Amino acid sequence: MKKLIKITLLALFIGTAGTFLSCSDNDDEPTMTELTLYQKLGGTLKVADPNNPGMMIEKGRLSYRSVVDSTITLIVADIVAGSSGNFGAHFAPLVGEVSGGNTTNVAVLSKNLTDFFSANTGGSATNTYSGASMINAHNPAINSRMGVKATNANFDKFIGYVGAAAGLNGVTDPVVINQVVAVLESLRTQVVQP
Repeated sequence: MKKLIKITLLALFIGTAGTFLSCSDNDDEPTMTELTLYQKLGGTLKVADPNNPGMMIEKGRLSYRSVVDSTITLIVADIVAGSSGNFGAHFAPLVGEVSGGNTTNVAVLSKNLTDFFSANTGGSATNTYSGASMINAHNPAINSRMGVKATNANFDKFIGYVGAAAGLNGVTDPVVINQVVAVLESLRTQVVQP
C-alpha cells in the first residue's frame, strides 16, 4: 500500500512537471514560471527566527529546519521507545554522544540537512551546502557517526518520518509533498548502498 501511495504521488508529480514543461515556446504567449520548492516553502522572505531571538531567517530555510528538527525528534523518540524498526543501529554513535551530554553533532546534523535541502531545492542564492556527499555521509566506513548502512526499507521509513514531520509543521499541500518525495527519491541510490 505504501509503495502504491508513493508511486501515485510520484506519478502526480511527474504529470505536474510535464504540464509545465509542455508550455508553448511561442514568444507571443505568456509563459508559466514554476516556483522552486524552496520558494513554495517560503523562499527568501525574512521572518523572526524562533530559535534565535532578535535574529531573522529566510522563511524557506526556517521551513526546512523545522521539518528536519521534527524528523530528528521523531527518529529519536522511536529509538528511545524501542519501537520496531527504529534507527538505533544507524544513529548509535550519535545517540551515544547525546547520552553523554554532547549535542554538538545533533546540531551539526540539523544544520547540514537544512543546508543541503535549502541549497538544492532553489535556495542556493543564499544557502550553501559544504558537508559530505550523500554517499560518504551514509557510508559507515567513511562516516564514523553512521552506525550501519541503510536499506530500502529504512529509506521508506525515513520518508515516512519526513512526511509526519512535514505535517507537524503545517506542510500539507499535496503538490509540495509530492516534490519533497521526489527530492528524497532522487537520493535513494546514494543513501541505500550495497
